[in-house]
Amino acid sequence: RDETMIGGLLLISLGFTSPPSLLHGVSRTSSGRALSSVRMEDVGPLDTVKKGWGRFQESRSQGYGVKQAIADAIAGDYDVTAVQEEVQEEAKSSPLVLFTWEASPSCKKALELLEIAGADPKVIRLDQPWSEGNKKRAALGRLTGKSSVPSVWIGGKYVGGCDDGPSDSAPGLVKLAFMGKLKDLLEDAGALKARPALPQTEAVTSQQ
Repeated sequence: RDETMIGGLLLISLGFTSPPSLLHGVSRTSSGRALSSVRMEDVGPLDTVKKGWGRFQESRSQGYGVKQAIADAIAGDYDVTAVQEEVQEEAKSSPLVLFTWEASPSCKKALELLEIAGADPKVIRLDQPWSEGNKKRAALGRLTGKSSVPSVWIGGKYVGGCDDGPSDSAPGLVKLAFMGKLKDLLEDAGALKARPALPQTEAVTSQQ
């Protein structure tokens, strides 16, 4: 039954033409009705449904969690190795890199936190365009164990998202800040904004 509900949510995520009809079908499957009994004319092109569901099942069979499997299904067919190499290069392209969505509250929170810390991040939008960003999101999830945004990289190393992360070594920005490690990581990576030079008179006064 859980797989049926996940399948219904996956189909909605893939952008089918009649979400209300699909939701009606999903509500009935939650009472025991098989996913196959949802009418295909209610959920969109059969070929798209099959491909998306196939990618979801393949990802699950490879040991990935539900969120990653959904990300893989939405991403569509792509060269996993090539896209992983691309995002790894992007992650190393600046001392501080964030992969984000503009409308994501967590991304906005992360950027505000880094602004307070005095950091100068490079932002790579995964929603410009979605067709490419969805592939990068899925590839990032496979690399890091976390497919949600933001995906934060300091000095070319993944440190998690905003509030959390997949491991103790990548716990997220908030936890790093509470642990007293965030500022040091940013400084060591050269990710802090340069301080403006003091006028000569102020510099002399500050040295006295």
